[in-house]
Amino acid sequence: MPGPRSSSEPRPAPDTAGDVIRWAAFSCVLVPVVLVWYGTSLAGAAGAALGLAAVTAACRVLLRRSERCAERCAAQRGGRHTRGKTPVD
Repeated sequence: MPGPRSSSEPRPAPDTAGDVIRWAAFSCVLVPVVLVWYGTSLAGAAGAALGLAAVTAACRVLLRRSERCAERCAAQRGGRHTRGKTPVD
């Protein structure tokens, strides 16, 4: 059993965009199933699934683009804190 992590080891950054996309993909499957369960036609449920998939794909593109931009901006500024008056976490 490994011991506790030392505070000097950096923690891996959570993949929040990936989590959002996984939940969205899950809803793309769950929503049509629920719609059919409650009596919506298969065509209506398929239309809802396609609409959700399109929105999910667009959100994924925007989230990944935002992450790349944030990484690039942080690298250009030389890190998180650039001013001497900014407190350090």
